[in-house]
Amino acid sequence: MTQQPFSRPGAIDLSGLGRPPAPQQAAPSAGSGSAGGAYSVAITQDNFQQVLQESMTAPVVIVFHSARQAPGSEQYAADVAAEAERLEGRLLAALVDVDAHPEIAQAMQIPQVPLTMVILDGRPVSQPIPGALSPEELSTLFGQLGQQLTAQGITGRHQPRAGRAPAAEGEEDVVDPRYAPAQDALAAGDIDGAVAEYQKLLDANPADVEAAGGLAIAKVMQRTQGVDPTAARSAAADEPDDVDAQTLVADLDMLGGHVEDAFTRLVNLVARTSDKDREKARDHLLGLFAAVGNDDPRVLAGRRNLASALF
Repeated sequence: MTQQPFSRPGAIDLSGLGRPPAPQQAAPSAGSGSAGGAYSVAITQDNFQQVLQESMTAPVVIVFHSARQAPGSEQYAADVAAEAERLEGRLLAALVDVDAHPEIAQAMQIPQVPLTMVILDGRPVSQPIPGALSPEELSTLFGQLGQQLTAQGITGRHQPRAGRAPAAEGEEDVVDPRYAPAQDALAAGDIDGAVAEYQKLLDANPADVEAAGGLAIAKVMQRTQGVDPTAARSAAADEPDDVDAQTLVADLDMLGGHVEDAFTRLVNLVARTSDKDREKARDHLLGLFAAVGNDDPRVLAGRRNLASALF
């Protein structure tokens, strides 16, 4: 298969679709045998915008399928959903039955089915992929996507739609020995060593969200080593649109426990800037989200605020 370039063209024009109420976690829709897993959802006009907003957290892979127009494409949609389950939230499979919802395909200007689109931050990250890929090709494609996103500091995961069984009473969490070298390095004050250890884990498994979060935290510590907080805050006050000055103070806020202040500073910076400066501020903020963790309500609020700033 031909690897499509990783790019960020303009946002999708969804003016042809109605906008539902304020975002909540989208629930699986009935009517599709391919959706309804922990990390897959059947798309309707009512939940499409909500699911699209979830691409602020991690990629959403939209698959357009049709039993009438392309027999067998439903199986392909099921294969994408299965791959999403295997990756445990690194992406969300959003499945569009074109027979049931032709208005969505029309709004997205879909020329054929099956067709696959990868969406991040409300925008396509590659050219649409026509036709059905084999499970092996899907695994390769999504593995490459995960590596590209991790290299850019984008390490979020979707929350599962199906509940997981709670730990048994009295059961203790077991510390994974894979993380011991990085944790030992942090305990010894070797921040550069911790960054290197976490990076090794991510190089081996780009979908390792724990390693991604640890790397994000270690990088915050690395960036603020030897920084004079007073001088940094003074520089940021003098240059409110200087991305480097503002992101450094956001890092200092994070280390000081002022998580919401850090998020607010960068959301406001995203709203004020454009082009490369805006992209740099956004990417830095996504890294801070990863450091805190997707389950944290401050991150959920921060992502909503970021979405408002971007759109």
